[in-house]
Amino acid sequence: MPREFTRAERVSDAIQQELAVLIRENVRDPRVGMVSVTEVEVSRDLAYAKAHVSFVGDRSQDEIDEGLAALNGASGYLRKLLAGSIKLRITPKINFFFDESGRRGQYLSQLIDLAISKETPVTDEEQQSGSEEG
Repeated sequence: MPREFTRAERVSDAIQQELAVLIRENVRDPRVGMVSVTEVEVSRDLAYAKAHVSFVGDRSQDEIDEGLAALNGASGYLRKLLAGSIKLRITPKINFFFDESGRRGQYLSQLIDLAISKETPVTDEEQQSGSEEG
């Protein structure tokens, strides 16, 4: 039997899709730039939403903080636009947070590539002597 999604999950998916469009089309602040809305978590009472965003391209921590400040400053405006596009009794108050997962994944991938490049091939003699010791 398929899993039923809660109302909060359905609302958070709809908000995530709509926020991505609204930010792209309506936020003109140059500090924001290209943004990807990676996840939206909505409280059970649908009053609050945490929007996790990642910025496209390399940015320093200061630029990320400025972009988040610009998004949080525009959250009231985005909430108003969201209320017009998604019909809800209560439109959630939106707080923006930086999603570290993309940056962390890229870092781990670089570490794996580095480890593979430093790995030396094991000869048959070394493999046999290693198995005899264990």
